[in-house]
Amino acid sequence: MSEHASLAGTARDPVCGMRVDPTTAKGGSCEHAGTTYYFCGPRCRARFAADPEQFLSQAQPAATPQRAPEPGPPPDHHEQPTRFYVCPMDPEVRQSEPGACPKCGMALELEPLLTLSSDSPAQDPELAAMTRRFWLCTLLTLPVVLLAMSNVASELSRRITWAQLALSAPVVLWGGWPFFVRGWRSLKNRHLNMFTLIAIGTGAAFGFSLFSLLFPAWLPHSEHDMAVPPVYFEASAVIVTLVLLGQVLELRARRSTSGAIAALLGLNPKTARRVEPDGERDVPLEQIRVGDRLRVRPGEKVPVDGVVLEGHGAVDESAITGEPIPAEKSAQSWLTGGTLNGTGSLVMRAERVGRDTLLAQIVATVAEAQRSRAPVQRVADRVAGWFVPAVLAIAALTALVWLVLGPEPRLSHALVNAVAVLIVACPCALGLATPMSILVGTGRGAREGVLVRNAEALELFARVDTLLVDKTGTLTEGKPALTRVHVASGDETTLLGLAASLEQASEHPLAAAIVGGARERGASLLAAAEFQAIPGLGVVGKVSAREVAVGTHAFLEQRGVALGSLETTANELRARGSIVVFIAIDGALAGLFEISDPVKSSASGALAALRKQGIQVAMVTGDSRVTAEAVAKSLGISEVHAEVLPGRKGEIVTLLRAAGRRVAMVGDGINDAPALALAEVGIAMGSGTDIAMQSAGITLVGGELGGLLRARRLARDVLRNVRQNLFFAFIYNIIGVPIAAGVLYPAFGLLLSPMIASAAMSLSSVSVIGNALRLRRSASYS
Repeated sequence: MSEHASLAGTARDPVCGMRVDPTTAKGGSCEHAGTTYYFCGPRCRARFAADPEQFLSQAQPAATPQRAPEPGPPPDHHEQPTRFYVCPMDPEVRQSEPGACPKCGMALELEPLLTLSSDSPAQDPELAAMTRRFWLCTLLTLPVVLLAMSNVASELSRRITWAQLALSAPVVLWGGWPFFVRGWRSLKNRHLNMFTLIAIGTGAAFGFSLFSLLFPAWLPHSEHDMAVPPVYFEASAVIVTLVLLGQVLELRARRSTSGAIAALLGLNPKTARRVEPDGERDVPLEQIRVGDRLRVRPGEKVPVDGVVLEGHGAVDESAITGEPIPAEKSAQSWLTGGTLNGTGSLVMRAERVGRDTLLAQIVATVAEAQRSRAPVQRVADRVAGWFVPAVLAIAALTALVWLVLGPEPRLSHALVNAVAVLIVACPCALGLATPMSILVGTGRGAREGVLVRNAEALELFARVDTLLVDKTGTLTEGKPALTRVHVASGDETTLLGLAASLEQASEHPLAAAIVGGARERGASLLAAAEFQAIPGLGVVGKVSAREVAVGTHAFLEQRGVALGSLETTANELRARGSIVVFIAIDGALAGLFEISDPVKSSASGALAALRKQGIQVAMVTGDSRVTAEAVAKSLGISEVHAEVLPGRKGEIVTLLRAAGRRVAMVGDGINDAPALALAEVGIAMGSGTDIAMQSAGITLVGGELGGLLRARRLARDVLRNVRQNLFFAFIYNIIGVPIAAGVLYPAFGLLLSPMIASAAMSLSSVSVIGNALRLRRSASYS
């Protein structure tokens, strides 16, 4: 079976022509004549299913069945991806060529180039075209307005009217041509939008004026008997020019909202200094490969992700993590591309390059988040569904009322007021209210070390009342170290050697602490056999023909090992906040390992600040209850879920949500991933595992709990900004449309000129975008 031809993973909706992703097509698919077609929404799918040939006869060649592409080699991380144009109001609209959105009619934006190359961004062709049209139309419109205002003898007035026609025709027919095209497409695709109203209103005013000038005798007596037939050439020209001005201001503002991605892309240097056998030389960033040795001198940016091989320095990571204090780096320290080396010369080995770097992933995530839709946008979407038809109905009713009840000349009054209604309505302001705030907010978050995966996560986090926090790696540094070995039988070096020989096959942080401690103390590591890991409990296996079990007290009790006198010691250590791991050899307790994992310095202040905001903080951990409660007490946490097996974390999230609590889960490990996915909002620490970050809606890139405060404030600011934008959009229409219809005329004799209506309509969208841009200038979240 063939599929509707796709371009870089997208397919063209045969009804409206927009490109959709087959895997997420909202309208689903429909098979016809052996070809599967995909649709932007249920309406397009229903229209296609009713009469496929009607649309296939108009389809472009790309809509014919095609063979699937032959499999080829995997893409090169350094080759340039296909560029797409996307809609700011309907993010699922993506196409390979510039133009207008088939749904809302707004200009599509060029997607950012999601690679960290040295190429400079492409200019906005839509902005350039609109700017050119605006200035040329302004030059022609000014004399039209002056002529309309002139008070001359009646014998000259008709010549002046012809002059107005000559000057306004290019403005309306050429300057306004994009609006007429978009208006026609909106009618054809049945997606009525702002340009439907502009095209009808401007076309009606200009068409009536032309008719009046050419056939004055055909007008009603009240208009025919006037010295000069009623014409509105200046209104048509001014409306088009003001709408063009609004488009220019809007496109400029929209370009400003994308500054976050441009700033992130600008973090990377254009070149890197590669260390080669015959010396060092600067090479373009695109030529760096995994394994290359690179030198980062003082004052230079780290080019890619990698590990320090030589040297020592202080690296400013604030642009990536949002943490203002430089991080000390030495051998084996991790470096992130885009950060700034302040002091000391470093030699590093490239580990991640191109699209695999953290910075590239951040850029990709921000771009994805900026195209996502928040739940609050559903309000605007529902209103937009009936808004334009309602405005058309109000305009028709306005014309009818003025024709029947209005003063003379009735036809002119009916036309002018109906046009004013059409022009003053601003559906784009409604549509832009949420996307612009999300666009700016997610970009601002990326600069503050708060990486938002989608708009829904941001909105939900603003409303959570419970924060469920993992202990190890989230509240603590996540780098446990062996402090002391308490021996029950045998000697310390032997115990460490046996335990580390077994634990070196485990990925658990506590296993790493034991292995590291054994190596520091000179213990010998041997090969282990019959290794078995029991999640959340411990490991067991054979080392040198001896059965070794390492794990929790519950694990050893399950195996029939008595803890004896070491149980008292273990309780004392746990009360101090230490982690205790037992070791049994051949079924008998041999000792315990005291492991410390210090609490993060930012934890106490961050949690206290969150509690002041009304958020209840709870801890969930697999550690013993005594250890967990000791750490919780030091941080002021009253609700503790301890000795929780990995599978139970998700159950706790589910139980809390079932109790009516809005839960955000914070974690960093593989075992946190299910709970992160089940919470209303999953928050991953950037210092944790990739799986945790992929399961989370928000990632704190720096791994510090201070990022929680930044994320919370960002979420609340964005949601407040969205509400403000929606208010602006609604109030413009609630006030403007009735005034344009003439509700103030009976009492005050006031009418709204179509020219003023067009200025108000243009300013509505610009004001919404301007308000969203305030998020960029708000106080730092650090």
